[in-house]
Amino acid sequence: MTASNKLIITRPDDWHLHVRDHKFLSSVLPHTADRFTRAIMMPNLVEPVTTVKLASEYRDRIIDALPAIHKLTFDPLMTLYLTNRTNASEIKKAGESGFVHAVKWYPAGATTNSSKGVSDIVACYDVLEAMAEEGIPLLVHGEVTDPNVDIFDRERVFIEQFLEGIIKNFPELKVVFEHITTADAVKLVEKSGPNVGATITAHHMLLNRNALFQGGIRPHHYCLPVLKRETHRKALIKAATSGNKKFFLGTDSAPHTKHTKENACGCAGIYTSHGGIELYAEIFDKAEALDKLEKFASFNGPDFYGLPRNREKITLTRKKVPIPEVFPFGDEECVPFRAGGELLWSIG
Repeated sequence: MTASNKLIITRPDDWHLHVRDHKFLSSVLPHTADRFTRAIMMPNLVEPVTTVKLASEYRDRIIDALPAIHKLTFDPLMTLYLTNRTNASEIKKAGESGFVHAVKWYPAGATTNSSKGVSDIVACYDVLEAMAEEGIPLLVHGEVTDPNVDIFDRERVFIEQFLEGIIKNFPELKVVFEHITTADAVKLVEKSGPNVGATITAHHMLLNRNALFQGGIRPHHYCLPVLKRETHRKALIKAATSGNKKFFLGTDSAPHTKHTKENACGCAGIYTSHGGIELYAEIFDKAEALDKLEKFASFNGPDFYGLPRNREKITLTRKKVPIPEVFPFGDEECVPFRAGGELLWSIG
């Protein structure tokens, strides 16, 4: 419900999140756990999470790193990293585990720590069949890696070359088109059956590709998929605020150390967990669609995954909150989205 400058919604979940590992976990997890009840944990660690055993160990490390107040209230939803060696028996173990909720397809070389990803998806068809049988969704980083394809066209070409075929060949397989960035992706999701959904990030709805070059190279606006044209940004906002149950919140918050972003070959990823729900409130407010935020942030995701909706509520207040220039990140620093600026909404 809304009342002037306040919005009370069912506590949301983050359906696409990176928290890294080991010494970095305790630095970033509180931001997510303060706002969300659950989060889909991406498996692209330096040594990727390719088995149920590794997922269990990673889950334990995440829970151990949570503040005491959140250890019983925050649930990390684990994923496996699809490789050319993944087999159907591992998928069966995942289905029986109770804590592995999806498998992530990274085309080899598409993004951070994706070198061990899939080089031939056709060779994984038996795994996709097993996933469909177990009801385990396939999470897709939808970009081709062909250097002859323009970086701004890689999502569209991926749809044409791969994703349309996967959806057609595996109609029973649940597919989440992750962090979509184009009107082409919106159209595909809208026209596909009920087993196809998509996450949308806040930063892809707040920035277009001009933000990469305002006053010079802006490494903290560099992410993959890369920011797109203004027409695509508007298409994402229209989809997110439409009320369509196929679209749901996934921050794709991806922390990196300051020095690995600010160098000659900066890492891809934007850290947004400090405003994980507040940035979406800003977007929906500007679009005059605050009444649609709860469905997008709190209902569509669990409904798609077949999980119960959260019962707790969260209060969002239209109140400016300063954002620091950096956050601690292990024994280093991470530069957040909109560093030195403001969040226009706050929690609590």
